[in-house]
Amino acid sequence: RSLAGIVKLGRILVTSLAAWYLGYLFAALLPKKTVTPMANLQDIRRKPVLRAPVPKRQKCDHWSPCSPGSYAYRILSGGGREKLAKICFEDELFKVCGMFVMYDQFVINSTDHSGEMMAFIKNAPEESLLLMVTHDDGSTRLKNDAKKSVEELGSKEIWNMKFRSSWAFIAAKGFKLPDDIQKEKINHSDQKKNRYNGWPAEIQIEGCIPRNLI
Repeated sequence: RSLAGIVKLGRILVTSLAAWYLGYLFAALLPKKTVTPMANLQDIRRKPVLRAPVPKRQKCDHWSPCSPGSYAYRILSGGGREKLAKICFEDELFKVCGMFVMYDQFVINSTDHSGEMMAFIKNAPEESLLLMVTHDDGSTRLKNDAKKSVEELGSKEIWNMKFRSSWAFIAAKGFKLPDDIQKEKINHSDQKKNRYNGWPAEIQIEGCIPRNLI
């Protein structure tokens, strides 16, 4: 029994020695840059986290930019008593109430001035761009003669306007706008769907107009 025990102990010692030698041999042969899994995890933690770049802001807050040869516009109707209508043209922003008409740098902010609006449209020079939007009620504050003038500019919805309808419109005088741009939009007051108390949700139209048309 003592001899068998000695032999068994010897085998254990030889096995341990062989294991130590193999470990030493592997350590000597492996590249020095090789690291343990724990070291890899630590390196990953130290590496900077890549983040998506902040999107570049476009003119009039468009999702995609207009081409260099185009004007950017965005027309937003009013909503409720606090949210005024807004018109943005080439990143210049206007906040308005009532009916708003613009060409070049001239502005009319009208409540019940249908005569002034008609004169303004009539006297606007050829090759003018006009942007219109409502806040509160354009149906009763815009008389039929004025509506007729807007219709002659190409509006399809001016006669459909109801109490506190949200309406936005872009028109050209003396030239034709491209067919593929959004020119007009309307949203009617509906007590079951209104976003505000007695007021429909805002609507907006936006797009790009080639400069060579004007």
